Amino acid sequence: MRYRILVAAFAAATTCGYAGVASATDLEVTHWWTSGGEAAAVKELAKAFDATGNKWVDGAIAGSGGTARPIMISRITGGDPMGATQFNHGRQAEELVQAGLMRDFTDLAAKEKWTEIVRPKSLLDSCTIDGKIYCVPVNIHSWQWLWLSNKAFETAGVPVPKNWDEFVAAAPKLEEKGIIPLALGGQAWQSSGAFDVMLAALGGKDLFLKVYQDKDAEVAAGPEMAKIFKAADDARKMAKNSNVQDWNQATNLVITDKAGGQIMGDWAQGEFQIAGKVAGKDYTCLPGLGVTEMIATGGDAFYFPVQKDAAKTAAQEVLATTLLDPKTQVAFNLKKGSLPVRGDVDLNAANDCMKKGLDILAKGNVIPWTDQLLSQDSQKQKEDLMSEFFSNPNLSVEDAQKRFAEIIASAD
Repeated sequence: MRYRILVAAFAAATTCGYAGVASATDLEVTHWWTSGGEAAAVKELAKAFDATGNKWVDGAIAGSGGTARPIMISRITGGDPMGATQFNHGRQAEELVQAGLMRDFTDLAAKEKWTEIVRPKSLLDSCTIDGKIYCVPVNIHSWQWLWLSNKAFETAGVPVPKNWDEFVAAAPKLEEKGIIPLALGGQAWQSSGAFDVMLAALGGKDLFLKVYQDKDAEVAAGPEMAKIFKAADDARKMAKNSNVQDWNQATNLVITDKAGGQIMGDWAQGEFQIAGKVAGKDYTCLPGLGVTEMIATGGDAFYFPVQKDAAKTAAQEVLATTLLDPKTQVAFNLKKGSLPVRGDVDLNAANDCMKKGLDILAKGNVIPWTDQLLSQDSQKQKEDLMSEFFSNPNLSVEDAQKRFAEIIASAD
Protein backbone atom coordinates (compact mmCIF):
# COMPACT_ATOMS: atom_id res chain seq x y z
CA MET A 1 0.00 0.00 0.00
CA ARG A 2 1.32 3.41 -0.89
CA TYR A 3 1.66 5.66 2.12
CA ARG A 4 -0.38 8.74 1.30
CA ILE A 5 0.91 11.80 3.05
CA LEU A 6 -1.19 14.90 3.47
CA VAL A 7 1.37 17.65 3.69
CA ALA A 8 -0.98 20.27 5.04
CA ALA A 9 -2.02 18.07 7.95
CA PHE A 10 1.53 17.81 9.16
CA ALA A 11 2.88 21.24 8.32
CA ALA A 12 3.66 21.86 11.96
CA ALA A 13 6.15 19.03 11.90
CA THR A 14 8.24 20.75 9.26
CA THR A 15 9.02 23.93 11.18
CA CYS A 16 12.21 24.00 13.18
CA GLY A 17 15.34 25.99 13.70
CA TYR A 18 18.54 24.76 12.12
CA ALA A 19 20.98 26.74 14.21
CA GLY A 20 23.65 24.42 15.63
CA VAL A 21 23.96 24.06 19.38
CA ALA A 22 26.85 22.86 21.48
CA SER A 23 24.85 20.89 24.06
CA ALA A 24 24.60 17.13 23.72
CA THR A 25 21.25 15.39 23.79
CA ASP A 26 19.40 12.08 23.61
CA LEU A 27 18.46 10.98 20.11
CA GLU A 28 15.99 8.19 19.48
CA VAL A 29 16.98 5.96 16.56
CA THR A 30 14.46 3.50 15.17
CA HIS A 31 15.37 0.36 13.22
CA TRP A 32 14.32 -3.28 12.77
CA TRP A 33 17.67 -4.89 13.64
CA THR A 34 16.68 -7.26 16.44
CA SER A 35 18.31 -10.64 15.69
CA GLY A 36 21.47 -11.61 17.58
CA GLY A 37 23.90 -10.55 14.88
CA GLU A 38 21.98 -7.38 14.08
CA ALA A 39 21.78 -6.33 17.73
CA ALA A 40 25.54 -6.78 18.10
CA ALA A 41 26.08 -4.53 15.07
CA VAL A 42 23.71 -1.83 16.37
CA LYS A 43 25.69 -1.68 19.61
CA GLU A 44 28.70 -0.57 17.58
CA LEU A 45 26.75 2.38 16.16
CA ALA A 46 25.39 3.29 19.58
CA LYS A 47 28.86 3.09 21.16
CA ALA A 48 30.34 5.38 18.51
CA PHE A 49 27.54 7.95 18.86
CA ASP A 50 27.62 7.89 22.67
CA ALA A 51 31.35 8.65 22.47
CA THR A 52 30.46 12.07 21.01
CA GLY A 53 28.73 13.02 24.28
CA ASN A 54 25.25 12.46 22.89
CA LYS A 55 23.14 9.40 23.75
CA TRP A 56 21.73 6.83 21.34
CA VAL A 57 18.22 5.93 22.52
CA ASP A 58 17.50 2.61 20.91
CA GLY A 59 14.11 2.33 19.21
CA ALA A 60 14.29 -1.23 17.90
CA ILE A 61 11.02 -2.51 16.42
CA ALA A 62 10.73 -6.28 16.40
CA GLY A 63 9.91 -7.96 13.11
CA SER A 64 10.92 -7.29 9.55
CA GLY A 65 11.07 -3.99 7.71
CA GLY A 66 7.57 -4.65 6.46
CA THR A 67 6.38 -4.61 10.06
CA ALA A 68 8.52 -1.69 11.20
CA ARG A 69 8.20 0.77 8.32
CA PRO A 70 4.47 1.51 8.72
CA ILE A 71 5.08 2.25 12.41
CA MET A 72 7.99 4.54 11.60
CA ILE A 73 6.07 6.34 8.88
CA SER A 74 2.99 6.73 11.08
CA ARG A 75 5.05 8.41 13.79
CA ILE A 76 6.71 10.80 11.35
CA THR A 77 3.50 11.79 9.60
CA GLY A 78 1.66 11.96 12.94
CA GLY A 79 3.98 14.62 14.36
CA ASP A 80 5.98 12.35 16.69
CA PRO A 81 9.24 11.96 14.74
CA MET A 82 12.22 10.03 16.03
CA GLY A 83 15.70 11.52 15.70
CA ALA A 84 16.76 9.12 12.96
CA THR A 85 15.33 6.06 11.32
CA GLN A 86 16.53 3.17 9.19
CA PHE A 87 15.14 2.51 5.73
CA ASN A 88 16.53 0.43 2.89
CA HIS A 89 18.38 2.08 0.04
CA GLY A 90 15.82 3.09 -2.52
CA ARG A 91 12.37 4.63 -2.60
CA GLN A 92 10.92 3.72 0.79
CA ALA A 93 11.10 7.27 2.16
CA GLU A 94 10.37 9.01 -1.14
CA GLU A 95 6.97 10.41 -0.19
CA LEU A 96 8.18 11.52 3.25
CA VAL A 97 10.91 13.52 1.55
CA GLN A 98 8.48 14.99 -0.96
CA ALA A 99 6.22 16.02 1.92
CA GLY A 100 9.06 17.99 3.51
CA LEU A 101 9.27 15.73 6.56
CA MET A 102 12.91 14.67 6.13
CA ARG A 103 16.03 16.77 6.61
CA ASP A 104 18.15 17.85 3.69
CA PHE A 105 21.81 16.92 4.29
CA THR A 106 23.21 18.31 1.06
CA ASP A 107 25.39 20.91 2.80
CA LEU A 108 26.87 18.41 5.25
CA ALA A 109 27.47 15.96 2.41
CA ALA A 110 29.37 18.64 0.47
CA LYS A 111 31.39 19.64 3.53
CA GLU A 112 32.41 16.05 4.28
CA LYS A 113 32.79 15.08 0.59
CA TRP A 114 30.37 12.17 0.67
CA THR A 115 30.41 11.95 -3.12
CA GLU A 116 34.13 11.12 -2.94
CA ILE A 117 34.00 8.51 -0.19
CA VAL A 118 30.69 6.66 -0.71
CA ARG A 119 31.05 3.75 -3.12
CA PRO A 120 29.41 2.73 -5.33
CA LYS A 121 27.90 6.03 -6.43
CA SER A 122 24.44 4.46 -6.72
CA LEU A 123 24.15 4.38 -2.91
CA LEU A 124 24.21 8.15 -2.65
CA ASP A 125 22.06 8.42 -5.77
CA SER A 126 19.38 6.51 -3.85
CA CYS A 127 19.54 9.20 -1.16
CA THR A 128 19.17 11.98 -3.71
CA ILE A 129 15.85 13.50 -4.74
CA ASP A 130 15.69 16.57 -6.97
CA GLY A 131 19.42 17.08 -6.54
CA LYS A 132 19.37 17.09 -2.74
CA ILE A 133 20.73 14.42 -0.37
CA TYR A 134 18.37 13.15 2.32
CA CYS A 135 20.02 10.11 3.87
CA VAL A 136 23.26 8.51 5.00
CA PRO A 137 24.11 5.07 3.57
CA VAL A 138 25.67 2.82 6.22
CA ASN A 139 26.23 -0.50 4.48
CA ILE A 140 25.97 -2.54 1.32
CA HIS A 141 23.74 -5.53 1.82
CA SER A 142 23.42 -8.01 -0.98
CA TRP A 143 20.64 -10.57 -1.23
CA GLN A 144 22.45 -12.82 -3.72
CA TRP A 145 23.78 -15.55 -1.45
CA LEU A 146 23.16 -19.24 -0.87
CA TRP A 147 24.26 -20.29 2.63
CA LEU A 148 25.07 -23.98 3.07
CA SER A 149 25.62 -26.21 6.09
CA ASN A 150 28.74 -28.27 5.39
CA LYS A 151 27.77 -30.87 7.99
CA ALA A 152 24.29 -31.35 6.50
CA PHE A 153 25.78 -32.40 3.18
CA GLU A 154 28.35 -34.58 4.92
CA THR A 155 25.50 -36.32 6.74
CA ALA A 156 23.68 -36.80 3.43
CA GLY A 157 26.81 -38.27 1.86
CA VAL A 158 27.08 -35.73 -0.94
CA PRO A 159 29.67 -33.02 -1.64
CA VAL A 160 28.88 -29.45 -0.63
CA PRO A 161 27.27 -27.95 -3.76
CA LYS A 162 29.19 -25.44 -5.83
CA ASN A 163 26.14 -24.02 -7.59
CA TRP A 164 22.35 -23.99 -7.71
CA ASP A 165 21.99 -27.03 -9.98
CA GLU A 166 24.14 -29.16 -7.65
CA PHE A 167 22.09 -27.92 -4.70
CA VAL A 168 18.81 -28.95 -6.35
CA ALA A 169 20.30 -32.32 -7.31
CA ALA A 170 21.36 -32.96 -3.70
CA ALA A 171 17.89 -32.29 -2.27
CA PRO A 172 16.64 -35.93 -2.35
CA LYS A 173 19.71 -37.14 -0.44
CA LEU A 174 19.15 -34.48 2.21
CA GLU A 175 15.50 -35.44 2.55
CA GLU A 176 16.44 -39.10 3.00
CA LYS A 177 18.35 -38.07 6.13
CA GLY A 178 15.49 -35.94 7.45
CA ILE A 179 17.22 -32.69 6.49
CA ILE A 180 15.17 -29.86 4.98
CA PRO A 181 16.86 -28.97 1.67
CA LEU A 182 15.94 -25.28 1.68
CA ALA A 183 15.16 -23.17 4.75
CA LEU A 184 12.66 -20.40 4.01
CA GLY A 185 10.76 -18.22 6.47
CA GLY A 186 7.06 -17.58 6.04
CA GLN A 187 7.16 -13.82 5.60
CA ALA A 188 6.36 -12.46 2.13
CA TRP A 189 9.59 -10.47 1.77
CA GLN A 190 11.64 -13.65 2.14
CA SER A 191 9.96 -15.59 -0.67
CA SER A 192 9.95 -12.48 -2.86
CA GLY A 193 13.64 -11.88 -2.17
CA ALA A 194 14.55 -15.48 -2.91
CA PHE A 195 12.71 -15.25 -6.24
CA ASP A 196 14.56 -12.06 -7.13
CA VAL A 197 17.88 -13.72 -6.31
CA MET A 198 17.02 -16.57 -8.68
CA LEU A 199 16.10 -14.08 -11.37
CA ALA A 200 19.39 -12.20 -11.04
CA ALA A 201 21.63 -15.24 -10.61
CA LEU A 202 20.03 -17.70 -13.03
CA GLY A 203 18.66 -15.20 -15.54
CA GLY A 204 21.56 -12.77 -15.50
CA LYS A 205 21.88 -9.02 -15.24
CA ASP A 206 20.24 -8.18 -18.56
CA LEU A 207 17.08 -10.15 -17.82
CA PHE A 208 16.87 -8.74 -14.30
CA LEU A 209 17.11 -5.15 -15.53
CA LYS A 210 14.71 -5.67 -18.43
CA VAL A 211 12.09 -6.82 -15.98
CA TYR A 212 12.60 -4.54 -12.99
CA GLN A 213 14.27 -1.46 -14.45
CA ASP A 214 12.68 -1.32 -17.91
CA LYS A 215 9.37 -2.81 -16.68
CA ASP A 216 9.22 -4.94 -19.84
CA ALA A 217 6.03 -6.97 -19.41
CA GLU A 218 6.64 -8.91 -22.63
CA VAL A 219 9.95 -10.19 -21.29
CA ALA A 220 8.32 -10.91 -17.92
CA ALA A 221 5.82 -13.14 -19.72
CA GLY A 222 8.42 -14.77 -21.99
CA PRO A 223 10.42 -18.00 -22.09
CA GLU A 224 13.46 -16.66 -20.21
CA MET A 225 11.28 -15.85 -17.22
CA ALA A 226 9.56 -19.22 -17.53
CA LYS A 227 12.92 -20.82 -16.65
CA ILE A 228 13.10 -18.67 -13.51
CA PHE A 229 9.64 -19.74 -12.45
CA LYS A 230 10.69 -23.37 -12.97
CA ALA A 231 13.62 -22.77 -10.60
CA ALA A 232 11.24 -21.11 -8.12
CA ASP A 233 9.04 -24.20 -8.34
CA ASP A 234 12.06 -26.34 -7.44
CA ALA A 235 12.75 -24.00 -4.53
CA ARG A 236 9.24 -24.17 -3.11
CA LYS A 237 9.30 -27.97 -3.26
CA MET A 238 12.61 -28.01 -1.38
CA ALA A 239 11.26 -25.58 1.22
CA LYS A 240 7.90 -27.26 1.81
CA ASN A 241 8.85 -28.50 5.29
CA SER A 242 10.54 -25.30 6.40
CA ASN A 243 7.98 -24.38 9.03
CA VAL A 244 9.49 -21.20 10.46
CA GLN A 245 8.45 -17.58 10.18
CA ASP A 246 11.39 -15.22 10.73
CA TRP A 247 14.49 -15.12 8.53
CA ASN A 248 16.87 -15.73 11.42
CA GLN A 249 14.89 -18.81 12.43
CA ALA A 250 15.47 -20.12 8.90
CA THR A 251 19.16 -19.24 9.19
CA ASN A 252 19.29 -21.14 12.48
CA LEU A 253 18.06 -24.28 10.68
CA VAL A 254 21.22 -24.07 8.55
CA ILE A 255 23.42 -23.22 11.54
CA THR A 256 22.13 -26.27 13.43
CA ASP A 257 22.46 -28.50 10.33
CA LYS A 258 18.71 -29.16 10.17
CA ALA A 259 18.56 -27.58 6.70
CA GLY A 260 20.95 -27.81 3.79
CA GLY A 261 20.83 -24.20 2.73
CA GLN A 262 19.09 -20.83 2.68
CA ILE A 263 18.82 -18.07 0.10
CA MET A 264 19.30 -14.97 2.20
CA GLY A 265 21.18 -11.70 2.26
CA ASP A 266 24.64 -11.35 3.72
CA TRP A 267 23.14 -10.22 7.04
CA ALA A 268 22.87 -13.95 7.72
CA GLN A 269 26.62 -13.85 8.41
CA GLY A 270 25.96 -12.09 11.69
CA GLU A 271 23.95 -15.07 12.89
CA PHE A 272 26.70 -17.54 11.93
CA GLN A 273 29.21 -15.34 13.73
CA ILE A 274 27.16 -15.15 16.93
CA ALA A 275 26.84 -18.96 16.83
CA GLY A 276 30.63 -19.31 16.60
CA LYS A 277 30.56 -20.79 13.10
CA VAL A 278 33.54 -20.29 10.78
CA ALA A 279 33.09 -19.39 7.11
CA GLY A 280 34.67 -21.94 4.81
CA LYS A 281 34.83 -24.55 7.58
CA ASP A 282 31.37 -24.88 9.13
CA TYR A 283 29.43 -23.23 6.35
CA THR A 284 29.84 -22.30 2.71
CA CYS A 285 28.56 -19.18 0.96
CA LEU A 286 27.82 -19.01 -2.75
CA PRO A 287 27.40 -15.49 -4.12
CA GLY A 288 25.01 -15.42 -7.05
CA LEU A 289 23.97 -18.99 -6.15
CA GLY A 290 27.35 -20.08 -7.49
CA VAL A 291 26.16 -19.23 -11.01
CA THR A 292 26.55 -15.49 -11.54
CA GLU A 293 28.95 -13.77 -9.16
CA MET A 294 27.12 -10.50 -8.81
CA ILE A 295 25.81 -8.52 -5.88
CA ALA A 296 23.19 -5.83 -5.59
CA THR A 297 24.11 -2.55 -4.00
CA GLY A 298 21.11 -2.54 -1.71
CA GLY A 299 21.36 -2.14 2.02
CA ASP A 300 20.47 0.35 4.69
CA ALA A 301 20.51 4.09 5.13
CA PHE A 302 19.46 6.45 7.89
CA TYR A 303 17.02 9.30 7.33
CA PHE A 304 16.55 12.17 9.73
CA PRO A 305 13.02 13.53 10.31
CA VAL A 306 12.71 17.28 10.72
CA GLN A 307 12.86 18.31 14.38
CA LYS A 308 11.53 21.26 16.37
CA ASP A 309 14.28 20.89 18.99
CA ALA A 310 17.51 22.67 17.99
CA ALA A 311 19.65 20.37 20.15
CA LYS A 312 18.27 17.29 18.44
CA THR A 313 18.80 18.93 15.05
CA ALA A 314 22.46 19.43 15.92
CA ALA A 315 22.76 15.87 17.23
CA GLN A 316 21.40 14.56 13.94
CA GLU A 317 24.38 16.04 12.13
CA VAL A 318 26.76 14.49 14.65
CA LEU A 319 25.13 11.10 14.10
CA ALA A 320 25.32 11.47 10.33
CA THR A 321 29.04 12.18 10.56
CA THR A 322 29.56 9.29 13.01
CA LEU A 323 27.81 6.77 10.76
CA LEU A 324 30.31 7.43 7.96
CA ASP A 325 33.37 7.55 10.20
CA PRO A 326 35.90 4.91 9.01
CA LYS A 327 36.17 3.23 12.43
CA THR A 328 32.40 3.07 12.79
CA GLN A 329 32.07 1.63 9.30
CA VAL A 330 34.53 -1.18 10.04
CA ALA A 331 33.15 -2.06 13.49
CA PHE A 332 29.52 -2.05 12.38
CA ASN A 333 29.90 -3.93 9.11
CA LEU A 334 32.13 -6.66 10.52
CA LYS A 335 29.36 -7.46 13.00
CA LYS A 336 26.52 -6.98 10.53
CA GLY A 337 27.99 -9.15 7.77
CA SER A 338 27.58 -6.33 5.28
CA LEU A 339 30.12 -4.37 3.24
CA PRO A 340 31.15 -0.81 4.12
CA VAL A 341 29.97 2.10 1.97
CA ARG A 342 33.40 3.70 2.16
CA GLY A 343 35.96 2.52 -0.33
CA ASP A 344 38.91 3.57 1.84
CA VAL A 345 38.55 1.43 4.98
CA ASP A 346 40.71 -1.46 6.15
CA LEU A 347 38.85 -4.78 6.35
CA ASN A 348 41.73 -7.20 6.93
CA ALA A 349 39.57 -8.87 9.58
CA ALA A 350 36.91 -9.78 7.02
CA ASN A 351 35.96 -13.47 6.88
CA ASP A 352 35.93 -15.72 3.82
CA CYS A 353 32.43 -14.75 2.72
CA MET A 354 32.91 -11.02 3.22
CA LYS A 355 36.11 -11.19 1.18
CA LYS A 356 34.14 -12.79 -1.66
CA GLY A 357 31.71 -9.88 -1.54
CA LEU A 358 34.51 -7.30 -1.47
CA ASP A 359 36.13 -8.96 -4.47
CA ILE A 360 32.89 -8.86 -6.46
CA LEU A 361 32.40 -5.22 -5.48
CA ALA A 362 35.96 -4.36 -6.52
CA LYS A 363 35.36 -5.93 -9.93
CA GLY A 364 32.25 -3.80 -10.38
CA ASN A 365 29.90 -6.76 -10.76
CA VAL A 366 26.98 -4.92 -9.18
CA ILE A 367 23.34 -4.23 -9.90
CA PRO A 368 20.69 -2.04 -8.26
CA TRP A 369 18.14 -3.96 -6.22
CA THR A 370 14.37 -3.98 -6.40
CA ASP A 371 13.98 -1.46 -3.56
CA GLN A 372 15.74 1.01 -5.82
CA LEU A 373 13.89 0.06 -9.00
CA LEU A 374 10.28 -0.45 -7.89
CA SER A 375 7.84 1.66 -5.93
CA GLN A 376 6.54 0.31 -2.65
CA ASP A 377 3.20 -0.37 -4.34
CA SER A 378 4.83 -2.60 -6.94
CA GLN A 379 7.05 -4.28 -4.35
CA LYS A 380 4.02 -5.14 -2.22
CA GLN A 381 2.17 -6.66 -5.18
CA LYS A 382 5.21 -8.80 -6.02
CA GLU A 383 5.63 -9.89 -2.40
CA ASP A 384 1.99 -10.92 -2.15
CA LEU A 385 2.27 -13.02 -5.32
CA MET A 386 5.47 -14.75 -4.23
CA SER A 387 4.11 -15.42 -0.77
CA GLU A 388 1.13 -17.16 -2.33
CA PHE A 389 3.28 -19.02 -4.85
CA PHE A 390 5.64 -20.47 -2.25
CA SER A 391 2.85 -21.39 0.18
CA ASN A 392 0.31 -22.75 -2.31
CA PRO A 393 1.49 -25.69 -4.43
CA ASN A 394 -1.77 -25.50 -6.39
CA LEU A 395 -0.79 -22.15 -7.91
CA SER A 396 0.75 -23.25 -11.19
CA VAL A 397 3.98 -21.91 -12.60
CA GLU A 398 2.10 -20.65 -15.67
CA ASP A 399 -0.55 -18.79 -13.71
CA ALA A 400 2.04 -17.27 -11.40
CA GLN A 401 4.12 -16.02 -14.33
CA LYS A 402 1.04 -14.51 -15.96
CA ARG A 403 0.18 -12.61 -12.80
CA PHE A 404 3.81 -11.53 -12.43
CA ALA A 405 3.83 -10.09 -15.97
CA GLU A 406 0.66 -8.14 -15.13
CA ILE A 407 2.37 -6.63 -12.08
CA ILE A 408 5.37 -5.60 -14.18
CA ALA A 409 3.10 -4.10 -16.84
CA SER A 410 1.62 -1.69 -14.29
CA ALA A 411 4.76 -1.23 -12.17
CA ASP A 412 6.16 2.19 -11.36
